[in-house]
Amino acid sequence: MTNSDSNPPNIGVLSCPMGEANIQPFMNLVGLLRQINPKIAVIAVHDEFSSMSGFQNDDFSNISEIIHHSGSTTFLSRVGSYLRTQVMISIRLLLSPRSDLWLFYIDNGLILPMITAKLLRRNTLIVLGGSQEREVRLKGSKIGRVAYALARINLRLCNSIIVYSPRLITEWHLEPYRHKILIAHRHFLDFETFTVTTPLPDRPPLIGYIGRLSGEKGVQHFARALPAILSDRPDLRVLIGGDGELKDSIVATLQDEGFTARVDLPGWIPHDDLPGYLNQLRLLVLPSYTEGLPNIMLEAMACGTPVLATPVGAIPDVIVDGMTGFIMEDNHPECIAENVVRALNSPDLEKIAEAGRRFVGENFTFERVVERWKEVLE
Repeated sequence: MTNSDSNPPNIGVLSCPMGEANIQPFMNLVGLLRQINPKIAVIAVHDEFSSMSGFQNDDFSNISEIIHHSGSTTFLSRVGSYLRTQVMISIRLLLSPRSDLWLFYIDNGLILPMITAKLLRRNTLIVLGGSQEREVRLKGSKIGRVAYALARINLRLCNSIIVYSPRLITEWHLEPYRHKILIAHRHFLDFETFTVTTPLPDRPPLIGYIGRLSGEKGVQHFARALPAILSDRPDLRVLIGGDGELKDSIVATLQDEGFTARVDLPGWIPHDDLPGYLNQLRLLVLPSYTEGLPNIMLEAMACGTPVLATPVGAIPDVIVDGMTGFIMEDNHPECIAENVVRALNSPDLEKIAEAGRRFVGENFTFERVVERWKEVLE
């Protein structure tokens, strides 16, 4: 397929069922694809745990279809619900105007839409956002294992696979598909919104985590590390922002350790409110088991907030320990505690934060990302 500014490709993009955490990244992808062709077809699927407010945005004013996906409690009912959603997506594919290619955003076993697109002789590209294998292993649900098996079939059926970094090919066990892997990310920042409003020395003694409260994020280990972190720092407070299945267990851990009064749990933080929170933190901690390229890391760095993270996904492409941020070897509570203390006591903390801010400012502009996607879609 060839591409030019005068004859852009006809593009369609569809999603698996999305919670709150994935809506903004999906919007980012749609926004940059519309710079290539403003008339792209969009099929978005939101699940029962996300509100419709994320789609009430000018970027989605001409969205082709929003499909509601209902979850359920039993295995068979969840399979039935997922099958219904896939049938609805497939019908929309059949009814959509002709597209040269369809992008599957974070495919999660959308086998029927993939087969439909192939029967229509469309090029299909899967945009991976994380390690499907690791998430299934960590969550261990039956429906997750079924979705993973179907997703692996789709990796064989699709024309191309898009990942954020070459290092993910090995980490996510994608070597059999190396011949059809393309490298591109959909991460860009609004540097007027995500900027430094409170200099690092003027911020309160506050560290934090912001993201999904789920097992693959390692936030449970961060909670267990807090006694070792807080015991010698009576002035230090903690923010754990987000929502998810681990919220109750995290609250119980804090109660057992007697640190509830020093930890703020505001729940899910709207994207528009993130700059305000990030400009209060002296350190953002991301103790994940698996990642792609986390938005919150880039947003924090743009706000001049140092980041301490595990070396997973494309994180090491952005954070060089002691230069643009901090890397910890693993996410055991003892390791997290040692590295939080190391980062907070670093005499170069302000310089590291500034270097991180400059790095994302140079590499994650909207224009640069659009140019890369134009190259990929050629």
